[in-house]
Formats: sequence, C-alpha cells, structure tokens
Amino acid sequence: MTVDLSTTYLGLELRSPLVASPSPQTGDLDQALALVDAGAAALVLPSLFEEEILHEEIELNRSLEAGTNEFPEALDYFPAIQEVAFAGDRYLEHLRRLKAATGVPVIASLNAVTPGGWVRYARLMQEAGADALELNLYHLAADPDRSAVDMEARDLALIAAVRGAVSIPLAVKLSPYYSALASFARSAVGAGADGLVLFNRFYQPDLDLESLDVVARLDLSTASELRLPMRWIAILRPQLGRDVGLAATSGIHGGSDALSAGLPSKYFGSTQTP
Repeated sequence: MTVDLSTTYLGLELRSPLVASPSPQTGDLDQALALVDAGAAALVLPSLFEEEILHEEIELNRSLEAGTNEFPEALDYFPAIQEVAFAGDRYLEHLRRLKAATGVPVIASLNAVTPGGWVRYARLMQEAGADALELNLYHLAADPDRSAVDMEARDLALIAAVRGAVSIPLAVKLSPYYSALASFARSAVGAGADGLVLFNRFYQPDLDLESLDVVARLDLSTASELRLPMRWIAILRPQLGRDVGLAATSGIHGGSDALSAGLPSKYFGSTQTP
C-alpha cells in the first residue's frame, strides 16, 4: 500500500513533510545526497554568516600587510596571489553542486549583520539556484538602550529588504524570545515572509573552571524540545491561515517525534520540518 505524503511548503511541492534542517550533513555533498536517498523531501543548507566572510577578508589583508612597517621595500611589494575563495564563494559553489546532484528543493540559509549584507547574499543565493531562502534571525537583544520595539522593527525591516530583493520563497527562522510572538509572527508575514521556522536554538557559552576561559558548548536537542514549536504551530496556524508555511525544527529524534509534530498538521494543516 502506497501512502501519499506529498505536501507544499513555501509554495514548493514536496514528496513528504520531512525536510532536512541545517546541519553539517546538509553542508556535505555526499551526506546530503544520503539524506535525500533516506527520504528527505528538501534540504536546508547551514547558514552563511556574514561574520565568516568579513573575518576571512580581514585576516587576508592582515597577512598581505605583514612587515610593511618593518622594511621600506615592503611598501612597494604586493605578492601575486591566486583568486581567493571566501566563505561566501564556497557556500554558493556547494549550493550549485547540490542543485545539480539532486532533484529535491534546496533551501539556502542566511544570517547577516548589515542590511547590505542581507540583500547582497540573498541575491547571490537566488542566482546560484536556491529554490527558497531561509533568513536566520540569530542575535541577542542585549543592548539596554534598544527596546523590544526597536529590535522587532529592525528585524521586520530586514525581512522587507530581502523580500524586495529576491523573488524566490522566503522563510524566517525565529527564536521563541519575542515578547509578543504571535504579533511579531503576523508582522513578519506582513513584511514578506512566506513561512516561519520554529524555533532557532542559540548556542550557549560556558566557563571552564580550570582555565577560567569561556568555551563553546554544543548540546544536541532532546525530544522534549519539540513541545514548544508544536504548541506555537497550533496557536499560529488558525491566526496566519493555510497559505503561510509553518515548520517545526528541533527535538525530532525518531519516527514517533515526527508523527507528534504532525498532529498540528492534522488539525490545522501545517507543514513540519525535522
């Protein structure tokens, strides 16, 4: 017996509601193809962070300028270097290769820090063949001089700017920390989002008590984390309507979790993403 699991997300026709979320697996060609073979109906690439590109450019300039203040001859010497592929170039090349190798939709993901960065790389991703774009709104509202209204207005302006720059479907990956999430979700759709991804998981730094250094700690999700996006999908679906794609991410560890994530879909018609 063949079960029809086909659905639509961001206007894309998918063979099932299962989409591979951003991870090292979707960032590797062979592993991404294995995900498709296993049943993934679409692939979301890891986010391209504008800071990656700026960091590489700064480090290259520092290397080229090394010694210019030590030897007079160095002021007139510029080494001949081959064309450098920065993080953005490598990202776009991976996107092109993945599009050429698989028949499922490929969704690019972007996090930038400047309005120009958002628009520029969104256009480049569209030109590289992305079927859709996911904006990763990954930042902390840690400035006491900026209110919730200021932060939300900034995010909505970014969504509108990217929407005006590209024609492909646009999803926005949100955190659960907005003070009035339902209101912001509706405003994000009004600014041009075709879908919302619930929710972003922020990295949490830790302290090494031996060295007293700040260290990165990456804890994988647990199945219990699925409850939060499930609840908000159920809340938002009747408010936003069936034309807005809603995706659940984080906390899906097996088939039972995927089925649980589908319950809001059964009652309200949403699309889920593992």
